[in-house]
Amino acid sequence: MKFIPLAVQGAFRVELQPHADERGFFARSFCEDEFREAGLPAHYPQANLSLSTHYGTLRGLHFRADGREAKYIRCVSGAALDVVADVRPDSPTFGRWASVEVSAGNRSAIFIPGGCAHGHLTLEEDTELLYLMSDPYAPEAERGVRWDDPTLAIEWPFAPRVMSERDRALPLLRDAIALPARGSTR
Repeated sequence: MKFIPLAVQGAFRVELQPHADERGFFARSFCEDEFREAGLPAHYPQANLSLSTHYGTLRGLHFRADGREAKYIRCVSGAALDVVADVRPDSPTFGRWASVEVSAGNRSAIFIPGGCAHGHLTLEEDTELLYLMSDPYAPEAERGVRWDDPTLAIEWPFAPRVMSERDRALPLLRDAIALPARGSTR
């Protein structure tokens, strides 16, 4: 596997390194040792599957308030624009975002570090994503940020056509997290 750093500190595009022959190819989609060598979590106690039946479905932006829950996401069918937004107030890349088109065809994946917000917009009908999660689900720590937050200014290819009411009601970044005091102190 090849780990390509993104504009958000700790986030990576993950590319397969296939070994091809007349039958097709073989590639590792996850390797504990390679993740460890890249400095990423190598233990994933939970796997989730997300199916969005409609083109233009937006899920997110979701994160965990305790800064945990790294995600490794691969597309099983269809295609999506997967976005990571840095909402960690003490991060040098706070407020930045990056995206990766993940699809069954390109076989790319994305690694989202803990504490970052994540969302995706489907680019095809019947898009299915497989998530490996570094921590079990903790509903009490679940948080989110609006997909169209002006502070993040994410460049989505088009406005979502389908969204849950819960995601429509997510707060702006300034209301979702406690920002540390900036400037001089006396």
